[in-house]
Amino acid sequence: MNRRMLTKEDEAAGDEVEVRREDQDKINKFSRLHQRELNLEEELKVKHKEKEELDDISMELELADEDDTVPYKIGDAFFHVPLPQAQEMLTSSTSQIEEEVSVLEDKLSTVKDEMTQLKVELYARFGRSINLET
Repeated sequence: MNRRMLTKEDEAAGDEVEVRREDQDKINKFSRLHQRELNLEEELKVKHKEKEELDDISMELELADEDDTVPYKIGDAFFHVPLPQAQEMLTSSTSQIEEEVSVLEDKLSTVKDEMTQLKVELYARFGRSINLET
């Protein structure tokens, strides 16, 4: 790794910009938004995995016999339900997860837009003396 120290000229050229209260508030807001972004991305990853698992299960159920009862997990317990009912419940679970994914993606988009706006404002004020890359 190549590390270098600032030369005296570079150090002197670094214009010290006073950090005002409103600037600090924007920096803090950016930090909170960044944490929220990470949390939303993690939730989104979990929801995509759940949806993928539900899709796999529904493919497996297509191979089952119509007269069979299949175990369906509700909460912590498994109930034996007829195949058509299990497929119907699976379809409703899948659509519910799709709605949740859509809501999470909208929230994530809003957070990213706010972060972009704050980046523009803070980089305009501080230039190279602040690093907001995530």
